[in-house]
Amino acid sequence: MRANPGGEIAPDEIIGRDRLIERLWRVLERQSLILSAERRMGKTCVIRKMKAELPANKLAIVRDVEDVRSPLEFVEVVLQDVEEYLRKSNQIARKARSVLKNLNGMELKGMGFGIKLPDSAASHWKILLTQTIEDLLDNQKDVRTIFFWDEVPYMLRNMSDEDAMEVLDVLRRLRQDYGTLRMVFTGSIGLHHAIDKLRKVGYTNAPTNDMYFMDVPSLSEEDATDLATRLIQGENIPTFDVQMQAKDIAQMVNCIPFYIHHLIDIFVERKNTINENTVQAIIDDCLRDPDSRWQMRHYQDRIESYYSLEQQRYALNLLDVLAESDDPLSLPELCDRIQSDPDTSNKEKTRKVLDLLAKDYYIIKGKNLKYEFRLDLIKRYWQLSRG
Repeated sequence: MRANPGGEIAPDEIIGRDRLIERLWRVLERQSLILSAERRMGKTCVIRKMKAELPANKLAIVRDVEDVRSPLEFVEVVLQDVEEYLRKSNQIARKARSVLKNLNGMELKGMGFGIKLPDSAASHWKILLTQTIEDLLDNQKDVRTIFFWDEVPYMLRNMSDEDAMEVLDVLRRLRQDYGTLRMVFTGSIGLHHAIDKLRKVGYTNAPTNDMYFMDVPSLSEEDATDLATRLIQGENIPTFDVQMQAKDIAQMVNCIPFYIHHLIDIFVERKNTINENTVQAIIDDCLRDPDSRWQMRHYQDRIESYYSLEQQRYALNLLDVLAESDDPLSLPELCDRIQSDPDTSNKEKTRKVLDLLAKDYYIIKGKNLKYEFRLDLIKRYWQLSRG
């Protein structure tokens, strides 16, 4: 097995996700779900493996919708995916085509891989989307049809508030109306940011309360060590004790497969012998490097993008304090340490920002009600980047 940092991992080389996938299929038998994860955790690999090993009674359509900027564009990508699938059995999206013909006198012939609907169809996107879904379901009797839409929060953020509200409401209605239809929303930035933004302009619906929330965790230490061992052996990297060094690598990157692949690839490039000191040195190099393939600056940038100015001050102060501390800290301890700054002296606002940071995978609150960084790797980055 060879290192493949950031590339497309073959389904049979995706290690340690079988139990998670079994659970996902079980949930999808009864309802749609929101699949959330920190960046680089491997949610795309999980989806790819699910599609590659699809049970006989299921159909999966996978699409990254991060760049979609309007409801009509969303209809275009759904229609394209449905037509592409239907063509395999010499079918077409008849209902959607009929709607377009009635509205615009337009016939779509051999739609290919780049569907572009006329601007005049924009006000009719709801009926077009509904008819497109029906075209697919009509051809899939007794089959569970699942749309995996990656980065839905980004798509909603790209749209106007009114459009985002309507898209969420229409998707919920479709889930309610069609018993064999399932949707999976994924994203590295939580859907809560998009919905909270809409709440501030009067949105009162609960568009995802019928969906089950699941998190993609790190690998178990056993599976992460197994992955590191296979890569070390596959790349013939010199080491004094393969199992021990593989375990060190797994632990030092919180058992996240993306970083394991990257570390092994760097050892191949540098021709270093693996030991605890060289692993830590390479990790620190990657965390310090602003141009690193790890792109750790994202953890600061997204606070600037998704938090208000007031929330940013609280978030940065709280994360700085937690990065300095060797031990988890309670709410009173955190309040005491950030109150020296007059801009972060409100206890209730501190509590709310801590909740946001937990939802966004920066921190966790343990059973002892004390807070700490969720991942040691991110804590180390915070220490190095913010001094």
